[in-house]
Amino acid sequence: MNNKKFQVNLNNLPKLPKGSFGGGFGLLALGGVSLLALSSLVNVEGGHRAIVFNRFVGIKNKVYNEGTHFIIPWFERAEIYDVRAKPRSISSLTGSKDLQMVNITIRVLSKPKVSQLPTIYRTLGKDYDERVLPSIVNEILKSIVAQFNASQLITQREQVSRLIFKRLVDRAKDFNIELDDVSITHLNFGREYAAAIEAKQVAQQEAERARFLVEKALQDKRSIIVKAEGEAQSAQLINDAIKQSPYLIQLRTLEASKEIAHILSKSPNKLYINNETLLLNGLDMSNQQPKK
Repeated sequence: MNNKKFQVNLNNLPKLPKGSFGGGFGLLALGGVSLLALSSLVNVEGGHRAIVFNRFVGIKNKVYNEGTHFIIPWFERAEIYDVRAKPRSISSLTGSKDLQMVNITIRVLSKPKVSQLPTIYRTLGKDYDERVLPSIVNEILKSIVAQFNASQLITQREQVSRLIFKRLVDRAKDFNIELDDVSITHLNFGREYAAAIEAKQVAQQEAERARFLVEKALQDKRSIIVKAEGEAQSAQLINDAIKQSPYLIQLRTLEASKEIAHILSKSPNKLYINNETLLLNGLDMSNQQPKK
């Protein structure tokens, strides 16, 4: 087989149109400028603030408000902070003044101090709340709860909450953190104290029940005395009336006989009654006048 030599004729290759290299470079330059322009814009959303880190001078002291701002690409970068109040629940196990273990949970609304954002970034970083709040909350809770007995923590809960808020606000200022609200959400005691409270409540209920029984007995006693005095007074009045008029006994006898006859009349059986049954055997029916 004969070897064929292939020769490439450069004149036969397709030629680029004139100015094509310049046009491509122009598009590349335009894209680079656009990317550079976009990199130089920083948008700060509502409720946020920005600080800028410069590769030559470090963190700038200026705080950028909401809106769009210009920075130098690559030489500068923006750090965005959320300056809205954020809730955070922190629990602490501590002891009361009477040596009772208390598990207390508080809810804290915190936010960074806007004017001190550069300082916060230099000293604490962006997770400032994680670094500061748990430690200072535990410190304040242990110092304040130790000033109250377990019962006072329940009865004076609002006062304890105000005291915790005041101490925490003062302590958080050292780290440029602002607190909008501090409230106690949970307050639990140990099993021994809970059992003691339950036993105390049972004892109080028993004491109240015993007091009620004593008062009821006194009322019953007074009622019996009043009733006896009334019966004695009634008997005395009847005795005086009999002395003045012997016909009162006969009148009462007739009333009793009438009541007996009325009851027996309702019986379905046939009954034969006499004067003794109707209590009329001893009744003096004469019209003799009482001797004077």
